[in-house]
Amino acid sequence: MKSRLPLQNPKPDAAKFITVLKGETRTPVPPLVEYLVDDVVMKPIVTEVLGRPWAAEGPDRESQIAYLDNFIELWYRLGYDCVRFERGLPFPLKQTVVADAAPGSTKQRAWAEEHAGVIQTWEDFERYAWPKVEEMDFFPFEYISSHLPDGMGLLTCHAGGIYEHLSWIMSYEGLGFALIDNPGLVKAVSDRVGALLVEFYKNLLGLDRIAAVFAGDDMGFKTGTLISPAHLRTYCLPWQKKFAALAHAKGKPYYLHSCGKVLGIMDDLISGVGIDGKHSYEDAIIPVEDFQARYGSRIAVLGGLDVNILSYFSEEAVRRKTRQLMETCGGRGRYAIGSGNSIPSYVPVVNYLAMVDEALGFR
Repeated sequence: MKSRLPLQNPKPDAAKFITVLKGETRTPVPPLVEYLVDDVVMKPIVTEVLGRPWAAEGPDRESQIAYLDNFIELWYRLGYDCVRFERGLPFPLKQTVVADAAPGSTKQRAWAEEHAGVIQTWEDFERYAWPKVEEMDFFPFEYISSHLPDGMGLLTCHAGGIYEHLSWIMSYEGLGFALIDNPGLVKAVSDRVGALLVEFYKNLLGLDRIAAVFAGDDMGFKTGTLISPAHLRTYCLPWQKKFAALAHAKGKPYYLHSCGKVLGIMDDLISGVGIDGKHSYEDAIIPVEDFQARYGSRIAVLGGLDVNILSYFSEEAVRRKTRQLMETCGGRGRYAIGSGNSIPSYVPVVNYLAMVDEALGFR
């Protein structure tokens, strides 16, 4: 099968992307969306499909610009209306760093400390080196915003959400104990993180080409939320509501990526937080088709092609599933096609491109 990629004359339309997800525009071909594409997958696409030299991102402006130029070109030539980009504040964390085992990867992966976080006591809280938003280098966001091709938009957020940072800073076990033994400390940490993220979002929402905030905050696992819905309502969702309100005040949608089974707080997220769309689905939890049937009249549905299929199934199986989602979810409207989670380093390039190519050729 002859690939349609790379597109020679893309015509991105971020404004239409937004109106489709709002339900204001109906289209027979749902737009593409993606949460993240790992550099291990990006590199061969940049060099072999786009025919450009690869540039690893370094601390200097020259390498950053070269990397970001490739980043923009990849999303543009693959037919996306919007790029999605995130960076976060440098919160000090305890992590276990190991080599990425994916074929072709030379990078390392960092795993959160589960047992004893950086903040376990009030003394730890007082000593903690809280990052400063005014010291954050927003250059990558600003460069992307000012160098997007005509018609493209920027989907963006702070890397890591309020729950994620709460559990990373205190550790998952530490947070669990503190929710019972020291709830005041949990509130102090969540409030400090939340206030910093509010200031971060105020900076992002000043960017000219921002199309929407597309935030990430993984609050669930296979069978439920990582802490109780009641605790999420107390410590995390009020801050999510503030982030959404900031986006809405600028006339921008607020989409949320949250992994795991978060059905127990979906009504809170829709009616309380005010999310405009949901991303991250796993067939073993709830297939995206079923989620859309339940919630698609209230919010947009983004992505949904299970990463297990993208990672381990054949190219033709990926194409079949892409067509099925385009027909089923796309036919209902308020839908954008993409992965159920992201494109991690272990997804075969051929399968990722098969999904994109099949979506572009859908009739």
